[in-house]
Amino acid sequence: MTDFMEAALQEARDARRIGEVPIGAVVVHDGQIVGRGHNLREHSQDSTLHAEILAIQEACMTLGSWRLEDCDLYVTLEPCPMCAGAMINSRIRTCYYGAKDPKAGVAGSLGNLLTDTRFNHQVHVVSGVHEAEAAALLQDFFRAIRAQRKAAKKARQAHPES
Repeated sequence: MTDFMEAALQEARDARRIGEVPIGAVVVHDGQIVGRGHNLREHSQDSTLHAEILAIQEACMTLGSWRLEDCDLYVTLEPCPMCAGAMINSRIRTCYYGAKDPKAGVAGSLGNLLTDTRFNHQVHVVSGVHEAEAAALLQDFFRAIRAQRKAAKKARQAHPES
C-alpha cells in the first residue's frame, strides 16, 4: 500500500514542479499501476483535469474497460465531489487517500459520497495514508504562493509608478 501512495506522492511532486497544485493519483490493478495522473488544471485551463480523473482515464485505456471493479485508487488529497463521482461511476474498489480536505473533501470531511448506499456502487475508503507528507506538499506549495504574492504586492507598493 505505501509503495502505491509513494507513486501518487511522486505524481504530486511532478505537479508541483510545473506549478500545479501538488496532487497526484495512481490506479492499481493486480498489484500494478495502470493509471497515473497529477493536476493539470492550470496548464490546461480545464477544471476537470484533476489527478484522479486523469489516472482513471489512463486506467480505462490501459485495461480497455470503463469498469475498474478490481482496481484501487491512491490519491494524495481527499477526493472532491467530481472525483468521487468518477470513482463511483468507474466502480473503483477502494480509495486510499493521504491528507484531508476540509473545504472540498467528500470522503469523510464534508460527507462521504463514496460510501453512500443511495448510489449503485460504494467505494471502500482508507484515509490518512502518508497523511503528513501529503499535507506538507500542499502546505509548502501554498505557503510559497502566498510569499510570492506578498513580495509582488510589496514591490508594487515600493514602485507605484511602474
